Amino acid sequence: MPVLDLNQQNFESTVTGNKMVIIDFWAPWCGPCRSFAPVFEAAAEKHPDVVFAKVNSDDEQAIAGHFGIRSIPTLLLFREQIIVFMQAGALPASALESVIGQARALDMDQVRKDIAEREQQAQQQQ
Repeated sequence: MPVLDLNQQNFESTVTGNKMVIIDFWAPWCGPCRSFAPVFEAAAEKHPDVVFAKVNSDDEQAIAGHFGIRSIPTLLLFREQIIVFMQAGALPASALESVIGQARALDMDQVRKDIAEREQQAQQQQ
C-alpha cells in the first residue's frame, strides 16, 4: 500500500476510518527524515493492512502543533483512534517492526478501560 500524504482535509477521516494508522511527521529539509523514508516505505509494503501516512510538518503546522511535535521525524501510531505510540527519532527497521507487532498485540478493550479509569481519577482529583 502506498504511503499517504495527510493534510487538514484528510487527516481525521484517515485516522477514524482505519484500524491502525502510523504517521511520520517529517520535513523535506530534515536529513534523518530522508534517511528514515525508505524504512517507512518498506514497512508500508510489508503491512498492507496498516495505513502508513506522512505529515509534512512545514506545510501542516496546525496538525503538528496539535500533537505537540517538537522534533522530526516523529512517529505517531493510532490503533482504533487511540494514540498508542509516539516517539521522536528515526527508528531502524527492526524497531519499527517491533512497534507494529506490539500495537497489534494490544487488548484495545483493556486500553479503553485504562484510559477511562485514568480520566475518572483525574476528575476526582479536581
